[in-house]
Amino acid sequence: MEILSRSDLRAFVLGASVLHDLDFSPVEDGVRLDGVPPLDVTWDELALAVGSAPAGSELGRQRTARWLLGRRWIAERSLDELTERARPIGLPVGHPLHPGEPWAQLHVLGGALDLGLGFVGLMPGRPEHVVVVPEGVLNAYGLESARWWPAALSYLEDMGAMAVVRWRRNPRHPLRPMGDCDVVSLLGSALLRGALAGDQGGMRAIAVPMRSRGWLDLRGIDPAFSLAAASLTDPADRGFSRPLLLTVDEVALVPEGGHPEQVVLRDAAPGSPDLRDVLYR
Repeated sequence: MEILSRSDLRAFVLGASVLHDLDFSPVEDGVRLDGVPPLDVTWDELALAVGSAPAGSELGRQRTARWLLGRRWIAERSLDELTERARPIGLPVGHPLHPGEPWAQLHVLGGALDLGLGFVGLMPGRPEHVVVVPEGVLNAYGLESARWWPAALSYLEDMGAMAVVRWRRNPRHPLRPMGDCDVVSLLGSALLRGALAGDQGGMRAIAVPMRSRGWLDLRGIDPAFSLAAASLTDPADRGFSRPLLLTVDEVALVPEGGHPEQVVLRDAAPGSPDLRDVLYR
């Protein structure tokens, strides 16, 4: 892993300040975020925030910004407020918002989905948005995600149960967020996975290219849909670029291979779209 210099870290802080209107001043061992209360963030903490992001990268700037914003927003809340706002959130492994291994409270079997803690209503102007908070941000205040995780997981299963009721009412409709849980997070509910997979004999293929929607009937869409929809979605809102296989215990990506984006291009243009002699419409 590349070892970043203080100049590299300072550049990330400056970029985060410009992009997100964060006021700071230099101190001996880091930077001080202006505000009430003022917050000192050391170079070691900033290096932890950046992780493995290369010097000068957009990933590094975004990680620094999310860390500094998280530090400011958490500092402005009491322990009771944080307890009330704690929520579960699921992210694909390798997602741009994924803060790394210390954040994950649960690795769902299958290697595609991690679950961790977020807080709803921290971001000014977005009261319904759940903010992913790195574990190191909480540690800076002597807090740990584990104190809130059992209640958050129980909330996830409650939302999963409500999603099952809605799905059974309209089984052909896409999955949508429920409560403060987006669709990727809902896949962490064992109750929802069990219902969806059980309806298909124990395993079900679904497409979740974005965090806000999930398609359950893949027979009715083109094979390239997941890849195309994910690539057209903002990285922060992206789900899985390939379809998923669900069982009651696992969430796994289908294997890579083939060229699904070429399937519809091989088909001749139909005389009538309603009579097209292909599997997918």
